[in-house]
Amino acid sequence: MPHINDIPEKQLVPGIIGQYIHGDKTSFGWVTLKAGSQFTTHHHPHEQVTCILEGELEMVIGGVTKILTPGMVEVIPGGVPHSAVVKKDSIVIDVFSPVREEYKS
Repeated sequence: MPHINDIPEKQLVPGIIGQYIHGDKTSFGWVTLKAGSQFTTHHHPHEQVTCILEGELEMVIGGVTKILTPGMVEVIPGGVPHSAVVKKDSIVIDVFSPVREEYKS
């Protein structure tokens, strides 16, 4: 069983680094985000579950703005447009189904 520190880092966008492990049907990500970084509006076919461990994100999900703080969990259905602005340095867990094949490399 790998330790999170042993999983290679993948820069998703400037200031946002993910470390991913994959099962047959899901991808699990430990994501470190720097304040001021952002994901512009995007969508993907994968269902995404995001859990905030540390920090604060402002997310727009399907046109609805939400502030996510530690302990909050958000389910983003596949195909729904969403974006995020990192308000404070953050750590989140992201789980995707099906597997994010592009995150394997």
